[in-house]
Amino acid sequence: MRWTLKPKPNPETVKQLQEALNVDQAIAKLLVQRGITNFEDAKTFFRPNLNQLHDPYLMKDMDKAVARIEAAIKAGENIMVYGDYDVDGTTSVALMSSYLKTKTPNIATYIPDRYDEGYGISYKGIDFAEDNGFTLIVALDCGIKAIDKIAYAEKKGIDFIICDHHRPGSQVPNAVAVLDPKQSDCNYPYKELCGCGVGFKLIQALAETSDETIQDLIPYLDLVATAIGADIVPITGENRVLAYFGLQVVNQNPRAGFKAIINQLKKETLTITDVVFTIAPRINAAGRMKHGQYAVDLLTQMDLDAAITYAAEIEEFNSDRRETDKIITVEALEQIKQNKEEDRLASVVYQEDWHKGVIGIVASRLIETYYRPTLVFTKSGDKLAASARSVTGFDVYNALEACSEHIEQFGGHMYAAGLTLKEENYEAFKQAFEDQVSKTIDRQLLTPEIKIDSQLELGDITDKFWRIISQFAPFGPGNMSPVFMTENLKDTGYGKCVGEDDKHIRFTATQSGPEKFVCIGFNLGDRLHLIKNRQLFKAVYSVDENHWNGNVSLQLKIRDIKE
Repeated sequence: MRWTLKPKPNPETVKQLQEALNVDQAIAKLLVQRGITNFEDAKTFFRPNLNQLHDPYLMKDMDKAVARIEAAIKAGENIMVYGDYDVDGTTSVALMSSYLKTKTPNIATYIPDRYDEGYGISYKGIDFAEDNGFTLIVALDCGIKAIDKIAYAEKKGIDFIICDHHRPGSQVPNAVAVLDPKQSDCNYPYKELCGCGVGFKLIQALAETSDETIQDLIPYLDLVATAIGADIVPITGENRVLAYFGLQVVNQNPRAGFKAIINQLKKETLTITDVVFTIAPRINAAGRMKHGQYAVDLLTQMDLDAAITYAAEIEEFNSDRRETDKIITVEALEQIKQNKEEDRLASVVYQEDWHKGVIGIVASRLIETYYRPTLVFTKSGDKLAASARSVTGFDVYNALEACSEHIEQFGGHMYAAGLTLKEENYEAFKQAFEDQVSKTIDRQLLTPEIKIDSQLELGDITDKFWRIISQFAPFGPGNMSPVFMTENLKDTGYGKCVGEDDKHIRFTATQSGPEKFVCIGFNLGDRLHLIKNRQLFKAVYSVDENHWNGNVSLQLKIRDIKE
């Protein structure tokens, strides 16, 4: 692991903020590092407010989208809500369809089949719309590159509104309205919304025409918060406000579908991390193993008993998904060894019978072993389909763009993408991708990095310090949980390995003062020798709460240990 200490913020700015807020210097430093330099910034950060959301009409084409939907409702047209099969897509479809159903009964949902239709808008979906009398399709979390498909729909008399957040190509589809803040000529102030976030901006604009306020839309924010967490978009600006209030809904008044999942957890208050690792994988499992429509049905279900039945079904899909991705990961690692590709700068693997629904997860798993840009391919119809994942700091989308002569189609963003290509182009693409990564990647990026916010003494960690730090939440990209480094630590002498195969480490750390903290280091069992015999060591960690037998105490979640 590379330890990188973030640059120290301007001492004068820190001092002014410390005095303005009456907080410890350590807290003021952390805030300045996050771009918070005065009292007003801090108030906005610590007290998110729905009034901080931008006017939805600042987004290009919003007026056109609202006008077309209102005309469809007035004329009694059939509206299809179409979305991708992942968490962002299915939450978007649940959000848009359930809102529109409060205005008109003529709403149906459509999630493409991952295996039969693939990612994004499909000809099959458009044909289904034509056969069933749909004249307007609202597409969510997809569509920004579907130029030919939108033209095909236009010939059939079907209008499209696109709500997407992926990077556009050189041309955008000729839809009635294209809502995507990443369009170069869109002046919307916040560019990092997820697909569900763009969908929320559309219902926010529609609500204004019905004299509804933002308060009326709060019940939909559990869906938006889940999509924000699952899609790994920055939790800054507008996303932070949406996630903050969405988590309140998840914890205080969740929809029946979420309640059915949460009931199985033994936790009183869910964080964004809990949402990402418990709710999101289950929603995702439907589209991975069976069909994304199962997830939409769960998320739009009003009756709790019915939702519990759906959730049990989805739990089975999730168990199957876990088993499948475990098997494929082993096979993929074996393939890298057999091909003697351990020392390459990218991992590109392919087996025709690998389950298409889990190749993205397998790509992430491979990065845990070989920390480098990774693509996992499988056979999909007469083409090969792949999921790409990247390492921090490397833009896999740009790398794919440079290899586009070998690719049929691709889409995504900096850290995750999907693509298809002809089987006969696989080897040429594999070499081209390796060459492109080799040419462009900074070799430092191939070693995982821990970014450290600041150096602390154990004496700095008090209950008050923790109370303020915990108010930095919700955490995520752009606002990560603070990471600290402390030197000259000693184990009290009872440090040991714990867990299956002694994978983890648990010890009590002291420094020169009286403070003692229980420490837990997941997957750090091999570092035990560094803390033995009361030798001095340094550690990187985040502060956390430990709940045990009704008692709550502060603990350190160790990220790494060095001599």
